[in-house]
Amino acid sequence: NRRKKKGDNILENPSIPNPFPELCCSPFASVLSASLLPKATSRKKQVIKVYSEDDTSRALEVPSDITARDVCQLLILKNHYVDDHSWTLFEQLTHTGLGRAIEDHELVMEVQSNWVMEEETKLYFRKNYAKYEFFKNPLSFFPDHMISFPSETSAALRHSGILQMFLSSSTYPEIHGYLHAKEQGKKSWKKLYFLLRRSGLYFSTKGTSKEPRHLQFFCEFSNSDMYMSLTGKKISGAPTNYGFCFKPNKSGGTRDLKQLCADDEQSRTCWMTAIRLLKYGMQLYQNYMQPYQGRSGCSPLNITPMRSISENSLVAMDFSGHRSRIIENPTEALSVAVEEGLAWRRRGCLRLNSHGSPIAMSNMGMSIHRSQSWFHHKISREEAQRLILQHGLVDGVFLVRDSQSNPKTFVLSLSHGLKIKHFQIVPLEDDGKLFYTLDDGHTRFTDLIQLVEFYQLNKGVLPCKLKHYCARIAL
Repeated sequence: NRRKKKGDNILENPSIPNPFPELCCSPFASVLSASLLPKATSRKKQVIKVYSEDDTSRALEVPSDITARDVCQLLILKNHYVDDHSWTLFEQLTHTGLGRAIEDHELVMEVQSNWVMEEETKLYFRKNYAKYEFFKNPLSFFPDHMISFPSETSAALRHSGILQMFLSSSTYPEIHGYLHAKEQGKKSWKKLYFLLRRSGLYFSTKGTSKEPRHLQFFCEFSNSDMYMSLTGKKISGAPTNYGFCFKPNKSGGTRDLKQLCADDEQSRTCWMTAIRLLKYGMQLYQNYMQPYQGRSGCSPLNITPMRSISENSLVAMDFSGHRSRIIENPTEALSVAVEEGLAWRRRGCLRLNSHGSPIAMSNMGMSIHRSQSWFHHKISREEAQRLILQHGLVDGVFLVRDSQSNPKTFVLSLSHGLKIKHFQIVPLEDDGKLFYTLDDGHTRFTDLIQLVEFYQLNKGVLPCKLKHYCARIAL
């Protein structure tokens, strides 16, 4: 081979780097070299399938070490949803009627690795407003009759520092009370006195005795996951609708489930919340605080209820004159709010048609509300309760549905005080015009949209304002 002259091929001169290395690559090779890509791209990827409330689904190619929160963030971005930190990945076992909210820090592939072939299991993407509600309002989650503190605990700490004690490694409040337990290998249930301690869950073999010789170990949580019963009494034959259970990882089926049942929703919520805190500890608090990192006032364990930035910026305004003004007198602000509320009764409501022109409500019939996310057409009372339960029993979670008993009326289903309450919306006709009311005609609305908007601002006859609506999202 003859010796090439210097400069015959600029690419052979090591002192001059090639500015376009990709042009020298084979057309079948990757354009970007592995050294130029972020390290994350070298991770093994897998495909997961996620469902929404209307049973539409979406396949996602994700890294093998992706967390549940990251999956939610990905779906929020892809679907252009508003991130209010309540989106959750939910695991549902169809055949056994069980489900649980996957914790934000859990690895999705590890969750799927525990699935068994015999069980139809799905991942759902939905809202769960109650996910971290106990950090905002802990006293409502731990009633006095179900919790005991170490004797040296001061009375002040018992009320102000419940969560700090749960998250501490040295102290731990004891949860106790009666639960129905399904006997292993049998269809029968037995009511027993249970105690939750740091070492695990126990039941007493002699009434309410807490003596060590009368306590029998029931379950520990490191190698199992806790699920809520979604079908009530139907599948398991439980004595109440407030069931939950522990499923060992890589379980073979229902024979390995340790099933329990509470007498009411408050009791079940207390047990399940305490067990979550026991199993995950500070990790839960870090999950809760992660979206708020960097904000002022969010010091470690500063977990007293906080108002949002938007709430702090709200002021009372008067727009009745030529210029708007801020109302600084609280008494005046209250009277203006009352007057504004009464104005809803008198105000004629006009909506825009497809051409942008206002049209009277009488021409729109009873269908205007069907386009709203909070309205659910022809669902039963049981299905409404299931939807609200899935979204979390937080005060103000609601939906509006058709009445099953009276086709001409509607029902407002609302969560308050860990209970789901139903209020009938009655149509009234006055002077040839149709109105809707929740309070026997004292406050009237020309359509359901106006009614919902009013009760989002005013409590009125309801136990609380309407805050979060249940919607069937689509992916």
